[in-house]
Formats: sequence, C-alpha cells, structure tokens
Amino acid sequence: MVFIIPENLHEDLYPLAWMIGTWTGTGRGEYPGIEPFQFAQEVTFNHDGRNFLNYYSRTWLIDDNKDITAPFESETGFWRVREKKILEVVIAQSQGISEGWVGVVEGAKIQMAMDRGYSTPSANIVDEGQRLYGHVEGELFYAYDMAMNGHELQAYMWSSLARKEE
Repeated sequence: MVFIIPENLHEDLYPLAWMIGTWTGTGRGEYPGIEPFQFAQEVTFNHDGRNFLNYYSRTWLIDDNKDITAPFESETGFWRVREKKILEVVIAQSQGISEGWVGVVEGAKIQMAMDRGYSTPSANIVDEGQRLYGHVEGELFYAYDMAMNGHELQAYMWSSLARKEE
C-alpha cells in the first residue's frame, strides 16, 4: 500500500493516514423486516491539522444496473486516535441517531464497537453495533453489524470502495 502522509497532518492521526481521501463504490445490505438492497456509497475522510479526522458518508439505493433510484442514509462525524491505536469516534446519522464508538487501529484494519447511542423520539433505537474498516487489495472495505428492534447483532451493510483520484 503506497500513500503519502498528508501535509500538516496531526501526528496523532498517522495511524489513520491511509484513510484520508474520498472513496466510492457499491455495497449490499439486509436486515430482518426489510428487503435486501444494493447501494452506492461515497465516504470522505479529511483533516484541518487538528487531532481529528472529519468523516462524511452518504449512500443511495441502486438497482441491478447500478443506477441510483433514491437517496438512502448519510452520516457525519469525527475520528480521534489515542495512545497510537485506541480509536474514539462520534457519528450522527440522518435518520436521527447519534453514536459514540470505541475501537482499535491495527495497521490498515479498524474494528470498533458502539459505546453509547442516542435516538430521537421518532428514530429506531440501535441497541448494539460493530464496524470494521480495512484496506483490502487497494480498496476500503466497510462492514456494519447492528442489533435493533429486538434482533440479535448481525450483518446490516457492507461495501468495498475505491479511492477517488483527486
């Protein structure tokens, strides 16, 4: 994996330097009570020299031809690294959910679990969550498992994203 540490990157973020940029691709999702779906995704990680990454992800539902049929979910947040490998993340989602995540950075692999969550009165409550991010064969792999509406923790969404050339 070849990349250049961005100029002015805070040294706490060196373990996440490989993620910086915009990634695009497609994925799949399924969960009890909803029809399986396909989605397009764009994820951006950037920084302004301080000790956190800015994060933004947006998704669209797509058909079998990969044509966008409707907007889906969006989320934004901030990623911090402590002690060179402990990850703290806060994410707000468009469907009225806010979550705190804690994880571990191990090279180009990140595993994290939901620490705490908040849902607006009209949103579904997510009881438990796990996320995995990894650099796999030049792409950003993403998987999100969740427990919601009385269901056990299980796969919800996963995608593989290519780095967008700037």
